[in-house]
Amino acid sequence: MADHQADELEQALRRAVRGDVSFDTASRALMTMDASNYRRVPDGVVAPRDADDVAAALAVCRERGVPVVARGAGTSIAGQATGLGVVLDFTRHMRGIVSLDPERRTAVVQPGVILDDLRTAAGAHGLTFGPDPSTHSRCTLGGMIGNNSCGSHSVAWGTTADNVHELDVLTYGGERVRAAQGLHDLPARLRDGIRSLAGHHLALLRTGFPELPRRISGYALDELLPEKNADLARALTGSEGTLGVVTEATVRLVEAPSARALAVLGYPDESAAAEAAHTLLPYGPLTVEGMAADLVAGASGLPKGGAWLFVEVGGATREEALSRAQEVARAAAEATTGHTVVADPAGQRALWRVREDASGTATRLRIPGRADDSEAWPGWEDCAVPPPRLGAYLRDFRALMAQHGLRGTPYGHFGDGCIHVRIDFDLLTEPGIRIFRAFSSDLADLVVAHGGSLSGEHGDGLARAELLPRVYGDEMVGLFSRFKDLWDPEGGLNPGVLARPQRLDQNLRFDPLPRRPVDVEFGYPHDKGDFSAAVRRCVGVAKCRNESVSGDGVMCPSYRVTGEEKHSTRGRARLLHEMLAGEVVQDGWRSEEVRDALDLCLSCKGCRSDCPVEVDMATYKAEFLHHHYEGRVRPAAHYSMGWLPVWLRAASHLRAAPAANALAGVPPLAALAKRMGGIAPERDIPELAREPFTRWWRERVRAAARDAESGAGLGRPGRVRGSGPGEPGGVGGSAAAPAGPVDPDSGAGRARTVVLWPDTFTNHLSPSVGRSAVAVLEDAGLRVVVPPKPVCCGLTWVSTGQLDRARAVMRRTLDVMAPALDAGLPVVGLEPSCTAALRTDLPELLGSDPRAARLAESVSTFAQALEEYAPDWRPPKVDRPVVGQTHCHQHAVLGDAAERRLRERAGLTGALSGGCCGLAGNFGFEDGHYDVSVACAEEQLLPSVRAADPGTEVLADGYSCRTQLSQLAGRKSRHLAEVLAERLR
Repeated sequence: MADHQADELEQALRRAVRGDVSFDTASRALMTMDASNYRRVPDGVVAPRDADDVAAALAVCRERGVPVVARGAGTSIAGQATGLGVVLDFTRHMRGIVSLDPERRTAVVQPGVILDDLRTAAGAHGLTFGPDPSTHSRCTLGGMIGNNSCGSHSVAWGTTADNVHELDVLTYGGERVRAAQGLHDLPARLRDGIRSLAGHHLALLRTGFPELPRRISGYALDELLPEKNADLARALTGSEGTLGVVTEATVRLVEAPSARALAVLGYPDESAAAEAAHTLLPYGPLTVEGMAADLVAGASGLPKGGAWLFVEVGGATREEALSRAQEVARAAAEATTGHTVVADPAGQRALWRVREDASGTATRLRIPGRADDSEAWPGWEDCAVPPPRLGAYLRDFRALMAQHGLRGTPYGHFGDGCIHVRIDFDLLTEPGIRIFRAFSSDLADLVVAHGGSLSGEHGDGLARAELLPRVYGDEMVGLFSRFKDLWDPEGGLNPGVLARPQRLDQNLRFDPLPRRPVDVEFGYPHDKGDFSAAVRRCVGVAKCRNESVSGDGVMCPSYRVTGEEKHSTRGRARLLHEMLAGEVVQDGWRSEEVRDALDLCLSCKGCRSDCPVEVDMATYKAEFLHHHYEGRVRPAAHYSMGWLPVWLRAASHLRAAPAANALAGVPPLAALAKRMGGIAPERDIPELAREPFTRWWRERVRAAARDAESGAGLGRPGRVRGSGPGEPGGVGGSAAAPAGPVDPDSGAGRARTVVLWPDTFTNHLSPSVGRSAVAVLEDAGLRVVVPPKPVCCGLTWVSTGQLDRARAVMRRTLDVMAPALDAGLPVVGLEPSCTAALRTDLPELLGSDPRAARLAESVSTFAQALEEYAPDWRPPKVDRPVVGQTHCHQHAVLGDAAERRLRERAGLTGALSGGCCGLAGNFGFEDGHYDVSVACAEEQLLPSVRAADPGTEVLADGYSCRTQLSQLAGRKSRHLAEVLAERLR
């Protein structure tokens, strides 16, 4: 569309629609893709407020011949949520539950309602909505109706079509239709047309569809048969937005079991599990899900086997559910290699999480012996066959992949004969795309040979519709086109999908990407050093769009606060993809749209662990900022907080802490300093320590030396071989350390000596943490040494994208640490963000320096070090409940299992909150971020602390977390080392 036409369309929509109209570059870029292999660029986006808005938008588009695509959460896997023209985004406003009738077991919902919201509302009455795709925390009812989604409980409760009573629909021509059973309420044109189509082809409609529970492909024209009372609601469900736009739906609710139990059955291999699945259906399971070892290798809690069935059963009580699960396990025992039965809800959730993340996990195939991952893609995500044929089909399917030189990891709804798989298609080269097309054609024939359906859940979209004639024949596909023309004679709704489809190898989202790796700073070791491949990790399953974090999750705090797609991990990845493509976002690294989207990224690294494919947006943000500001003046905060280690070190050398603290207490001077430094005016400037940790350490070492010389008997401070014995702050031992240098060849030396990392925050802002850590480590029998010169992980430069400077700082650090690395000494980090930077950022920026990997491998957290190097030490008993925050970098990079075990041994009871504190280093201090920072803290951290009893210990190992608690809640929090040190004798 020409620019002037797009402008005119935008203005007309703004006049007609009360909702949001967005034709800007970022809004269009965010809607180019769903969770499929496909990409289509829209002209604009409309977020309607109600059905009248939808009608008005359709009228404007109809007058101009502009296509319209209805879109929910954009998690469709076949490409049907992409489109040209105008995208109707129902996730912003039309997301209400209009009514819920527990007596009739129905609910009336708008199309943008998130499935979990409906399930929560229904759950208050002991009810639920049966279909539950793995994306249940973010998918919408409108999208589920469009695709006829199913989920893992379809063996009990069927597909979405089985749970829809009525649909309110608007056609592209402007007709308002109430679709239910019977045709009497339809406009005459539609009523007569449907009767004619069905009446003249009764035999074909009765015999032309395969008989299986997961037949989703094509239009469900058999629902128009008179013996089914012409169920138009079911016929429209699964039509992928090509016939009408749903504005309201009446759906069926089902009774949810009071208790559930999970029988996990092990089998020798995938085929054995597949052949057993349908034999378990007589026991009335809620689910029969299957997966093999190549998908879930390393998952805990699974019995012995090469493949597994997850069989969930319900009951009125936990005992009844457990008994039924045990009955299933006994019935299957002869064929299984082992089983486990789980009735504990937390244990079941942990196992189900493996299954729910599979759609993302399977996108990256782990190859033994290789550091990088192999990319795998949807496209043949959900073929279905009759359940008794599943084992034979899977064997043939595996053989067909091998014939074409492809790999994939099948899993899915074995009880319904529906298989999900991501395959390592090469969609970047012409030979690879030819293989993709040839395999698709052969697989369609294989599915037909087994009596199956090309789609068993996600619909045909752009991925499979071209092959529908192989399943249904030309006559039936001709009826599909007639049905489409009856509802949408102008072809304005989602053209190219289902009826008169485009080729399955058109519109591939990889087509516009650069074919050569772009010049970048980080190493991206898991993506072969290719930034494009790193960005391609995001396949769009949108776990980052969860609007509430559960358990100890982190991702994605800014999206949960703003609710805007561009502030989700997926949204940012999409913008980076379009930046690389250069079609919609045309300014490359200088793009303001990408910069604005990344501006509210807290660099929490939550996506590095919580995202199923481990997208690392914090790294991508640092990479982008480096290039975006290269050769340009940066924001003031990049100079004030990005260079914070330099300023703090200078203040320490000048012994200026008392003066700086005094000046910060003068409001006009503090306000001026904050304005000059790009710091939010609402923030208090943190107080500098009068005595940094390293100064305290040097004085302690000197005192120990004096005591030794005067015969005090405490022993001469030791040193790491290669460091200067008399250097101030050198890698010297503590006052109680054994005499003599550490022998790098001595196992005892390596095991009992640790290097305590004096990070910037501990050293200059919270030295009591360092002093406490020394006390605890020494009490555990460890010999503590400290680097002889200043060291820095480079975090503040990384987070502000000053990567050249970060590398210089890191190299200098490696030079200082060389003797300790040569001695094989472990390094103990106290500040989680700095420890995580040493573990990840440093080796990924200095991949060519072998010392970087050695340092990263040597780093452990405070609790990890105690557990590994002092396993027999018993912590002092604190016996106190705790509340507080697990640092997001600890969660994402380091893990907190050792910390939890240490707290338990010390008698510190209770769990720390998940989420992010919202300060996140420099983020929460930067001007313009204060409101988002506070909102992040209000999600979990602040409410949990306010609700705690006064005697509860507030724990926060991260300096940012402690600062946020102090400034927003007025509560003092402490590092775990401080709490333990207080109780030492």
